[in-house]
Amino acid sequence: MRRIIFSEGEYYHLYNRGVDKREIFSNADEYQRFLAYLCVLNDAAAPRLTHEIRRDYVLEAKPLKLTQGAPLVAIGAYCLMPNHFHLYVTPLVENGISKFMQRLQTAYTMYFNERHARSGALFQGTFKARHVLDDRYARYLFSYIHLNPAKLVDPHWKEFGSRDFKKVREYVQTYPYSSFGEYNRKRHVITDPARFPEYFSTRRSLDAHIDDWLEEGDMHDAPVRGLASNAREE
Repeated sequence: MRRIIFSEGEYYHLYNRGVDKREIFSNADEYQRFLAYLCVLNDAAAPRLTHEIRRDYVLEAKPLKLTQGAPLVAIGAYCLMPNHFHLYVTPLVENGISKFMQRLQTAYTMYFNERHARSGALFQGTFKARHVLDDRYARYLFSYIHLNPAKLVDPHWKEFGSRDFKKVREYVQTYPYSSFGEYNRKRHVITDPARFPEYFSTRRSLDAHIDDWLEEGDMHDAPVRGLASNAREE
């Protein structure tokens, strides 16, 4: 049973991983399909059935608008990793988060299962959510989400800081499946920064914030006051 209540004007960290920690993205097509769903399913008028969305509906094949009509949520940051994903969102309508996430996970599961000739659950239950209660934690979360790819090239950077700063920094900045590139290029396709506090209005401020974490590490000691005690799944 979910204890957290989603309210318009509030901010939330949403995340989930593959059942049994399995890989949920195994190639570029699968990453791109999930990114496309972040756009086309974030709409009150989106297709009810995922098979109505063409198989080749990926970002490179068909440019997408940020909103197709009336969006359910605004996305401030995202990152897709091989066996999990992170989203930083705020609901724009009543039950917007629940509707959007149900669509997103159902659509991608159907696509993935058909592609891999499998059946059953793909994600580890319903999505997990944490309520972002203060600005300090919100800033940390923005960096945490965008720095997830760092562990793909330096698994222990969180504990000790990056041993190859230049390599990890470049990898994070060019990782194609996070919103870092949207902020860096100031071309927002999936994200809608206008709905969130303006933390990083310039590329220099964004890079500086990421660099601080990479150099210092210890993200496990990051601020936790922003986590609501009732924000975990039972």
